[in-house]
Amino acid sequence: MANQSLAVRSKTDYVRDKAVVLLYMSGGASHIETFNPNMDAPSPYNSITGEVSTSLAGVTFGGTFPTLAKWAHKMAIVRSFTHPIGGHEQAHVHVLSGGTDPKGDGKEGRSIGSLYARIYGANHPKTGFPTYSLLTNPEKDGQYRKELGRVVKGSWPGDLGSSYAPFIRQDEVEGGDKNEHKPSAFGKGTVAEDMQLNLSRERLENRKALLSSIDGLRREADANGALSAADEYEQRALDLILGSASKTFDLSSEDPKLIEAYDTSAMKIGHKVFRESTLGHQMLLARRMVESGAGFVTVHSAGWDMHADGNNPGMAKGMNMLGWTVDKAISAFLQDLEDRGLSDKVLLVLTGDFGRTPTINKKGGRDHWAKLGTLAFAGGGLPMGQVIGQADRRNGEPADNPISPNMMMGTILHTLFDFGQLRIAQGIPTEIIKRVEDAHPIPELVA
Repeated sequence: MANQSLAVRSKTDYVRDKAVVLLYMSGGASHIETFNPNMDAPSPYNSITGEVSTSLAGVTFGGTFPTLAKWAHKMAIVRSFTHPIGGHEQAHVHVLSGGTDPKGDGKEGRSIGSLYARIYGANHPKTGFPTYSLLTNPEKDGQYRKELGRVVKGSWPGDLGSSYAPFIRQDEVEGGDKNEHKPSAFGKGTVAEDMQLNLSRERLENRKALLSSIDGLRREADANGALSAADEYEQRALDLILGSASKTFDLSSEDPKLIEAYDTSAMKIGHKVFRESTLGHQMLLARRMVESGAGFVTVHSAGWDMHADGNNPGMAKGMNMLGWTVDKAISAFLQDLEDRGLSDKVLLVLTGDFGRTPTINKKGGRDHWAKLGTLAFAGGGLPMGQVIGQADRRNGEPADNPISPNMMMGTILHTLFDFGQLRIAQGIPTEIIKRVEDAHPIPELVA
């Protein structure tokens, strides 16, 4: 096994040696065509991509997940994930905050990742790497860019302050409004805002160019006064971040066969404007980021709003475009973690803003549907090989055991922290501890 541990994580007794990678499928990934194809129900209440058998007896996945289906015995599939918000912008905030913003209007709560960073610290104490990161893409398609802006907004730190906003690394910014890609809502003059590494894909794979770009970023920060304006602690933190970032984003040490296993670039995604899929590249970087000290990494996958309207494809075209990228990238990620002995230390969470309507509209799409959504887990040392909750016959509502975003957050936080130790921790505000304690984990996933 090449790597059997994450960067030494525990600076306190309440921080577990664990990390979370959240694959966030924005636009509303269909719960039907992903993890509950419902093929024994009458049409139109079943998957239009069919189904594939999995390694978990009696359980099937949607037809574009044949490789991921082989990992079902090491996953926990939630078929009763539900919340009340059917609009994108509000649903992003609601889900990414673990339900702590009940209306999704940005007036309450904060993102799960920001809460983690507030408790643990914004940077890893040894490597300096940001503990909370958001891996995005420079989207070409207008609808994808809109989704990206919404997800950035939903990843907000709320009243915790801009220090706990996610670290956002962008390969490049091309097309559209550049401000859509900037975490402008997180305040100005912060390390989180200034730390955008604008590197092309080719440069990410070239060590010398990468180091040169990072050196350039450091010089630019110095020239515009960012470093002189920072106090000594911030300068030291920035140097650590830049140093650890250069190693993390340099793929020259990776086996070319592993890079190939992750590679989804042959798959083109978009609707009006297309680009190569970088989901595999993002998932590989997510693994490297948690090894460098990140404890919470959100990976953004856009394009799941499959209405079959002017801005979005229908279900068949959309799933045949995006479903295969998830199948390859996530299967490679799970295999990579297993090969490195990290399966029990990294919890993978797959979700989105909501699900899709049980019926197909006249144009071949599914519309917004918050009563059921996509949610699945893998790894993290949690009990896997199970299906949690059931949908009704029409795949439209939970038939039993409704699982909320708050319970998703509780499961994540229980994975990352020892609640017993956290309750007696020094220096953490009572309100923060209460927020954690109010997040109740999914009982079936608490060992």
